[in-house]
Amino acid sequence: MQLSTIISAKGMSVVTIQPDATIGDLVAMLAEHNIGALVVSADSRTIAGIVSERDVVHALSRGGEVLTSPVASIMTTHVYCAPPEAKIDDLMHLMTEKRVRHIPVTDAEGNLMGIVSIGDVVKSRLGELEGERAAMLEYITKG
Repeated sequence: MQLSTIISAKGMSVVTIQPDATIGDLVAMLAEHNIGALVVSADSRTIAGIVSERDVVHALSRGGEVLTSPVASIMTTHVYCAPPEAKIDDLMHLMTEKRVRHIPVTDAEGNLMGIVSIGDVVKSRLGELEGERAAMLEYITKG
């Protein structure tokens, strides 16, 4: 299965945040949208970075005053991305190897098209396994 399958089911909407927004703004957006990461982008198309709940927790360990700091001060600038034609198995390996939970989906020019989380990938894989189980059960019972 390809990443495009997940994106078409999930939708291509991506919540982004400006690099100069505060970490407090970031926390509010994560809670409002019930998500674990935001792509940092000045124009909602190009990727400047990514920032996750984990980044916020690390920042807060330095004290609550960090909430007024800009998102750019804690974002990860080396962002692992994948094209829509990437295979789900390859994405699982990338997420595991690089210890990331969110992968932006980009077109050939590097423009943001969507984002997938580890939860999206697991849900997709479970759906595949359920389909295989049902097919095997039908084969066994109908012989």
